[in-house]
Amino acid sequence: MNPTRRTVLLAATAAALAPTLPATAAPQAAAALQPYASYWYPDSLPSGTPGAGITWRSLKTWRAATDPDLAFNAASVPLAARFTPVPANPTARAGQARIQSLVSFGPTAGNPSQGSATADYYALTHWAYIDELVFWGGSSGEGLILAPNAPIVDAAHRHGVPVLGNIFLPPAAYGGQLQWTRDLVQKDAAGRHPLAARLVAVARAYGFDGWFVNAETGGGDAALGAAMLGFLRELKSLAAAAGQRVTWYDSMTVDGAVSWQGALNTRNQAFFRTADDMFVDFRWSAESLASSGTRAEQLGRSRYALWAGVDVEANGWNTAENWDAIVPRDKAHVTSIGLYRPEWTRNQLPADQRSPGAFHAADDRFWTGRSLDPARPDATDSWRAPAVSVADRSTVTAVPFASVFNTGQGLRWYEDGAVTSDAPWNHLGLQDRLPSRRWVVRTQGKRPAVSFDFADAWRGGSSVLVEGELDAPTVVDVYATRLPLTGDTVVELTHRTDAGGVKVELAVATAEPGTPGGAPPYTCLPVDSAHGWETVTVPLTGLSGSVHAIGVRLTATTEGPVTWRLGGLAVRGGARPTPASPHGFHVTAAAGGDLRLAWNRASGSEAVRHYTLHRLLPDGTRRFLGGTCQSAYFVGGLRPEQGERAARLELRAVGELYTSSAPVTVTHPW
Repeated sequence: MNPTRRTVLLAATAAALAPTLPATAAPQAAAALQPYASYWYPDSLPSGTPGAGITWRSLKTWRAATDPDLAFNAASVPLAARFTPVPANPTARAGQARIQSLVSFGPTAGNPSQGSATADYYALTHWAYIDELVFWGGSSGEGLILAPNAPIVDAAHRHGVPVLGNIFLPPAAYGGQLQWTRDLVQKDAAGRHPLAARLVAVARAYGFDGWFVNAETGGGDAALGAAMLGFLRELKSLAAAAGQRVTWYDSMTVDGAVSWQGALNTRNQAFFRTADDMFVDFRWSAESLASSGTRAEQLGRSRYALWAGVDVEANGWNTAENWDAIVPRDKAHVTSIGLYRPEWTRNQLPADQRSPGAFHAADDRFWTGRSLDPARPDATDSWRAPAVSVADRSTVTAVPFASVFNTGQGLRWYEDGAVTSDAPWNHLGLQDRLPSRRWVVRTQGKRPAVSFDFADAWRGGSSVLVEGELDAPTVVDVYATRLPLTGDTVVELTHRTDAGGVKVELAVATAEPGTPGGAPPYTCLPVDSAHGWETVTVPLTGLSGSVHAIGVRLTATTEGPVTWRLGGLAVRGGARPTPASPHGFHVTAAAGGDLRLAWNRASGSEAVRHYTLHRLLPDGTRRFLGGTCQSAYFVGGLRPEQGERAARLELRAVGELYTSSAPVTVTHPW
């Protein structure tokens, strides 16, 4: 990539050039027990001393058996299968352009393994438009090879999105050393590439889906180019056998030079043919993309295996781009789209205004477009949002299914409508499978505002808020599904009316709309009103086949604005099973109020969605400390309360319907 596009790496470059200077990272006081996302150099380490909070590691010496943080970093949610419903609008297409997203979720060093105590986080939720996520980062002063942390992989997998770790060999201007490229492609005595096998082993142990290879250190020759191609071939072969992917970035060419082509051509096609796909550098033109697509097909590959780079790091939806060169409205798409740094939606907000609500409002604008309704794109919007061109996907295919509309961050933590922690938090592994079309609103009257809201929730940190004048019946699409129907299938809706009067109906469709952009053929079923949080069970009696869409129909019963919340939705058949309790809950390491905890996963037929950890206080109340999909967790900063002599901690397994197991406990003496 063009170095001018790498503003995020400037601080890391300073650390590389003067490695004894302090670097931006977590304080060393917490470093002993706090686990962080992993990062490595291929083999040799820089000269000098790492900055504060940075650990220099060699990938060549890594082994899963001796990785002290593996239990905290290993994702546990399998990659879900997806389906494509009839597109939400006539210009969104299935089976053509796809979207790759390159995201920096945090710094290379000091990126907590399992969330942190702030709601200011890039809590990506528009997974429905993404086909591949790259865990972007790396720097010459910290490490070049990044493994994504578990919460991001778990959230992505829940929505059917594979996640790639990043291999970044920086330009010399950013501290890159050609030796690191040679380290990566080295061979052993048997002629194999040991780091290719090590990379596949890391992805397998950590539970992510492969690697993005970005070799940008100049000065190479034809011999190094041939060595890189041999390395890539072995990496791809081993990765394919392990069910993993490899993406190549248009940087190094076959002669070993770093020369960004902005196209698929003779100088890089050998790498493209070896990898699963290729990110085409931002230097592309309409002509070069057209010829690249044609060349890909001549090579027996799909043109949509090429990601045309779109740099949104600086300007987000204000980025000027020739969209017709990639995703024309009136003919087949030319290539796929590679979005570089869409976390602009968070970063562009002033630091004192990065509330979760402000972030999601910006993120909806980015992914959906100015209309904020994927069924009604604004044709005058110069930003061609993903929802305008790419059909959304869904993973809601099996019963039981439940969502409490948790985005993976919050200002507080709620359980059954009550606050059990008033501390802000983020942890993407706790994110629900979220509505893919945000927000489709069907009405003949005024369109109400629909959003995730963080001022109140039924469970987790957020609920869906509908606000406005409902001067005509209004349907809000909630989920595209493929859920089987049986005689005992029911939907549970947890909702609350905060202002005005509203008649609530559950909208259920057992077929697709006839054309893109059409409304699902909903059947509307009555739901009891609620002025406090209430869960209403609605039998789907009389319906047959499968559920293709779920929504809510709201009709005002009083004059004036309405404020209504949706806190939870579940689809089940028959009973509400409870998961078995975890066992072997114990403290594995302690330093004052910092604890590492571990347990054995709950056994039994009921699937475990995640685990929750609470503290039992002397007054009999329970305080939420955190949740995770892993079977290990770090708690920091505990202090004695009310003269207690030991902290009592309680662990529960949580099932797909948010039923909780019986607790298991452990005590930690002060």
